[in-house]
Amino acid sequence: MERGLQQALRIAAGSIAVGLAVLGLRTAAWWVTGSAALFSDAVESVVNVAAALLALFAIRLSAMPADANHPYGHTKVELISAVVEGMLIVLAAVAILLHARDVYLYPAPIEAPLAGMALNAMSTVLNLGWALLLLRTGRRMRSPALLGDGRHLMSDVVNSSGLVIGVGLVVVTGIRWLDPLLAVLAALYILGAGSFLIRDSVSGLMDAAPGEEVVERVRRLVALHAAGAIEAHDLRMRHAGRTTFLDFHLVVPGSMTVAEAHAICDRVEAALKAEMEGMLISIHLEPEGKAKHEGVLVL
Repeated sequence: MERGLQQALRIAAGSIAVGLAVLGLRTAAWWVTGSAALFSDAVESVVNVAAALLALFAIRLSAMPADANHPYGHTKVELISAVVEGMLIVLAAVAILLHARDVYLYPAPIEAPLAGMALNAMSTVLNLGWALLLLRTGRRMRSPALLGDGRHLMSDVVNSSGLVIGVGLVVVTGIRWLDPLLAVLAALYILGAGSFLIRDSVSGLMDAAPGEEVVERVRRLVALHAAGAIEAHDLRMRHAGRTTFLDFHLVVPGSMTVAEAHAICDRVEAALKAEMEGMLISIHLEPEGKAKHEGVLVL
């Protein structure tokens, strides 16, 4: 098992431990206060644990080598796990809205607010540190599962910080309906985060092209390292988890031997893979009569 994969699995397993610790702290905060706002944080922590379990499963499954049924590998499973995580977030938002309705209809005073806010603040600090680690590692490894988990935790940090401040306002002002109102606002924020996560993950499942800066970087590398060729055209790219698929047509002089043309392809592939980890490249060679005089002109 490659070193990067081992690190991703360790971090995914660590997310489960962190999620359980945060869930314990937030459940205790809700239990001692009875606050609907803090209940919303506890419910989202349940989703965090489920998301961490999904990420661990997805990363392990995505590392399986290609087989007869999946000749392009299993990397898209990370995108599927991110979609499921987004759906869980949406369900959590619905549960929070229902609880906020009950608290609004049957209000009760917030008990032991200082203890509850302290417990919740501890969980938020823990989540912040772990979210930063997940985002940094997810970007480096281009892992949708880790990035999705990190973005979710970061939205949780923002949401929880606002809730702690809000609960303090409820205690100071004595306005009880502020508590369910905060829970509703938290639910709407969580609902938005879940919707964006689903949208981005579905985009990956639909083989959306990477950002323009990535495509331009590839074009530049091809132009620099395909000396001897004439042009490259019909360049296409798509992401599937940690793997990027690239294919294009490379036009070479008709007099060039197969060995010489193959050497150019090897040089281009080596340069691309050195700059961009996890890339699978397919190059279709064509004689100069197929030139379109567009795309990438070789320097």
